Amino acid sequence: MQGCDGSILLNSTAAGAAEKDAPPNLTLRGFDLIDRVKGLVEQACPGVVSCADVLALAARDAVAAIGGPSWRVPTGRRDGTVSTMQEAVRELPSPSMTFPQLVALFAGKGLDVRDLVWLSGAHTIGIAHCSSFADRLYSYPSAGNGTGTVPPLDAAYAANLRQRKCRMGGRDTTVEMDPGSFLTFDLGYYHTVLKHRALFRSDAALVTDPAARADIAGVVSSPPEVFFQVFARSMARLGAVQVKTGSQGEIRKHCAVVNS
Repeated sequence: MQGCDGSILLNSTAAGAAEKDAPPNLTLRGFDLIDRVKGLVEQACPGVVSCADVLALAARDAVAAIGGPSWRVPTGRRDGTVSTMQEAVRELPSPSMTFPQLVALFAGKGLDVRDLVWLSGAHTIGIAHCSSFADRLYSYPSAGNGTGTVPPLDAAYAANLRQRKCRMGGRDTTVEMDPGSFLTFDLGYYHTVLKHRALFRSDAALVTDPAARADIAGVVSSPPEVFFQVFARSMARLGAVQVKTGSQGEIRKHCAVVNS
């Protein structure tokens, strides 16, 4: 992970495993869609638009398509030629991270605490595998006992998940990150966090910082447009992290492989 250079799209090779095969990325989908879009772009203007730009624009349009904000995406990124599993494991946020760990990880990319809080709001869409938060269900202190640096899951919600979706020893099923509106971009995620129903420790950790908690409380009491504005700003900042331009990298013909 060397910046916003489309390295997540590269396939593994005999020389080594790529980012997309790192454990945190194994549930990613949509690679075929990006490949189809890139193919159409190449037909129209070969060698001009990078896979990194296609990915950045697709992320923006996907959010807008499900009711979220849009934002300006500067283009001109170049594609990287390096993609390693080890970098993805080391640099992607883990579901078990504490707030200080998350802050340090984001700071390493030039992003601040508010970027962390607002970008976490992307968890208003999507699902999580039970295995990714099993520690919060079966080995984490129960709610209300005053132990643990991160608030445990709401006791009633945890009991419901154990009985219905995440039975111990059962199949690794999935749970909506934002129950009831996981296909709609809205403020539901932050309400979930404040109710101690966030699935990941890394999400629950947001309320352990007074400033972050105050920001969340402020945005949930405001019109959705306020969150949309700050989320769009942080996404624009994220899309500018370690961008390759000029003679750096290349413009791939096919997103899954470097040019020959």
